[in-house]
This record gives sequence, C-alpha cells and structure tokens, in this order.
Amino acid sequence: MILRKACLLAVMLIVSVPAFSQGCALCYTQAASAGARMIQALKSGILILIIPPTLMSLGVIGICYRKRNQFQESDHTTKADQTW
Repeated sequence: MILRKACLLAVMLIVSVPAFSQGCALCYTQAASAGARMIQALKSGILILIIPPTLMSLGVIGICYRKRNQFQESDHTTKADQTW
C-alpha cells in the first residue's frame, strides 16, 4: 500500500514538471519589454482571474458548512420506518 502511494506521488511529480514549463517565450519577451502601464494591466488581469473563483469557492464551502446537518434523520423515526 505504501509502495503504491509512493509510486503515485512520483508519477504526479514527474508529470507536473512539464505543466510548470508552459511559459511561452513570446509571452515572456512581450511582458519583459512592456512598459509600466502594461505590467500593471497584467497584474490586474491576474487578480481578476484569481479573486472571483476564490470567492465563489469560499461561498460554496460556506453554504455546505451551514447546510451540513440539514439532511440527517430526525429523532422521532422508529425502527420500523428504518427497515425495508
């Protein structure tokens, strides 16, 4: 079991390396040669792409946390009602 988990972790680490190297040379040179206004626009764009999904995820987690006990069985059910 431990060997299986170790192999899975190794595969995940090996596969993730190409994902991190997706930086496009053209994009990098464009960003490096851009002026201060373009750099600020890129930073704003990054924030716009990160903040809404984060807030939505937190909202869903909050709703799930509040509703976690809504579907539990009530105390007044009898054993006859629980059997088929």
